[in-house]
Amino acid sequence: MGGQRPPKYHFSWPCQPSRSSHPHPHRTPHGIECCPDVNFGKYIIFFHRFACLFAGGIAVLGVGIWTVSEKHKYVALLTTGTYQSVAYILLLAGCTVIVAVCLGCCALRNEDRCTLMLYTFLLLLVFLLEAIGGVLAYIYEEQVMAELSLRLTDTFNDGYMVDEAVTQAVDDMQLEYKCCGALSFQEWSDSIWVESNPTMNNTVPDSCCKTPSPYCGVRDHPSNVWYTGCIHRFEDELGRHLVVLGAVGCGLSLIQVIGMILSCCLYVKLKDIEDQYK
Repeated sequence: MGGQRPPKYHFSWPCQPSRSSHPHPHRTPHGIECCPDVNFGKYIIFFHRFACLFAGGIAVLGVGIWTVSEKHKYVALLTTGTYQSVAYILLLAGCTVIVAVCLGCCALRNEDRCTLMLYTFLLLLVFLLEAIGGVLAYIYEEQVMAELSLRLTDTFNDGYMVDEAVTQAVDDMQLEYKCCGALSFQEWSDSIWVESNPTMNNTVPDSCCKTPSPYCGVRDHPSNVWYTGCIHRFEDELGRHLVVLGAVGCGLSLIQVIGMILSCCLYVKLKDIEDQYK
């Protein structure tokens, strides 16, 4: 029977070889009437792929999109690109998972070992991306407070009305967090924006006002502007978000490990069956 193609084992229990693929349709080469290991493995991978991988991929992709769309506006206030990198790494991981799920469907449908191996390598890539993203998020979460304490005041004072991205980020933050300045409203007196405009009447940006309006920043009375600095609220929100990114990255990477183990087991089983028909 050399050169014969081994029968495909479809989603049935017990599995039955195709009648057209083998001269003895109810027997394997060794007289075994069914192959529950292969069929069971296919069921498990099928469930894992859709219930875990696809849902996990959508979750990672959603967190990445949310990070880029909702929190990206404050990236200009950070001195390193770690936060931004974590978001894009998780975005890439989510897209790769969706491709892997589609490839896994083809691998199980055709019982093709090459496609199954490619599927396994994609899971390995996703695992590495999610693990790297999660670890980076946790590491940066420990460093972000020190970074903001050292650099946020300089970013506010040196970048406002000098760098367009920083200016927009500062105004958005002061309006959203209801704060003024990095640590205090008084820091604006040392900013390049104030020092380079001696004839300007504003003492703080208009975005510091409790009721923002043109030139409302002329008067820095507590009844008019927020006295609380932005740094503490920014630290808290950024820290919590990095914890979420780290949990999603590290937690969901474990799903890929399970997927790789299952696909490798099925690969070995299919190889054993093909060897029997050589």
